[in-house]
Amino acid sequence: MSDCIFCKIINGDFGTDFVYENEFAVVFKDINPKADTHLLVVPKKHIESLNEVQDKSLLGELMVTVKAVTEKLNIKSYRTVINTGKDAGQEVFHLHIHILAGEIKL
Repeated sequence: MSDCIFCKIINGDFGTDFVYENEFAVVFKDINPKADTHLLVVPKKHIESLNEVQDKSLLGELMVTVKAVTEKLNIKSYRTVINTGKDAGQEVFHLHIHILAGEIKL
């Protein structure tokens, strides 16, 4: 989707540093962190929200990506959050998983 900020990040339009990347997703730091560590796991395929997911295996790959990046960064305790829909706090309409660790400032 041409106007999606996460699609632009995935395509390299902003030179965002990826903390982790695999064939399914990229992981980068949230620009407005709500915790000491606040990362976003974003699928490379544009999917607006959890409500639009058709590929169940992709959800598994995203969770495996969460595990891989937290292991890589030696993060033992963390919270994962998926906001689905505007009323639930979703601000960017491209599915993503928040990883929050350390002191959380919600």
